[in-house]
Amino acid sequence: MKPFIEFPAALSSKIRFVLTDVDDTLTDGPRLPAAAYLAVERLRDAGITVIPVTAAPAGWCDLMARMWPVGAVIGENGGICFRRDRASGLIERHYWADPGKRAEVAGRLAALGADIAAALPGVEIAHDQRYREVTLAFRNRDAAQSEEILARLRAAGARATVNSIWVLGWFGDFDKLTMTRRMLAALFATDIDRDAEGCLYIGDSLNDAPMFGFFPHSVGVATVRHYAGRMPALPRWITNGAGAAGFVEVADRLLGSR
Repeated sequence: MKPFIEFPAALSSKIRFVLTDVDDTLTDGPRLPAAAYLAVERLRDAGITVIPVTAAPAGWCDLMARMWPVGAVIGENGGICFRRDRASGLIERHYWADPGKRAEVAGRLAALGADIAAALPGVEIAHDQRYREVTLAFRNRDAAQSEEILARLRAAGARATVNSIWVLGWFGDFDKLTMTRRMLAALFATDIDRDAEGCLYIGDSLNDAPMFGFFPHSVGVATVRHYAGRMPALPRWITNGAGAAGFVEVADRLLGSR
């Protein structure tokens, strides 16, 4: 991982999309600092489309899509994408799976969550679960417990990952990267397989690994070092700052070339 301060200005000037994790990348813990929000707005005003790509639930993503200066929000680790239509003000909702499949999966996830919570003392289903549509989330309390949850999710046939807040499970072949590929093509006429050089991804955790592995311009905020030993793909660059400070560092570098 190279220091992001060395990111070439010639590359910065080509970035059209900043794809960003939210929790502990745009935020500091549960809080969104004013400087990070302003950085998103500054990028938007400079013609760079910011798209949060997050494990956060649909309820949170609806608010982000409505109120933040972003092009769209990909949420629930790739299961959903919300975008506000500027002309009508309405929220467009895009899902990885069709309605019938989502209804079936919702029942399976609810049953699986109850089974795991009953089998593992101290395990807690995330408080935001009521706002989720396509994923099952447990509170990430410690590494050992998270590994037990991951093992049970996978044994049940679910896909699973972890970030700094949640242990996530879902049924379906989506993740952050697959939904990003689909939504950039559908909503922004951009093929990331041909135009990866126009995108920059910034994140901090294990569920960001598919994005780190794919995008040549991938950046970890400083706290990504906590997961480096467990991550199958590391970012190419790393910021000096952690969390929101790291995101602001990236925005300043990109905007400095414009």
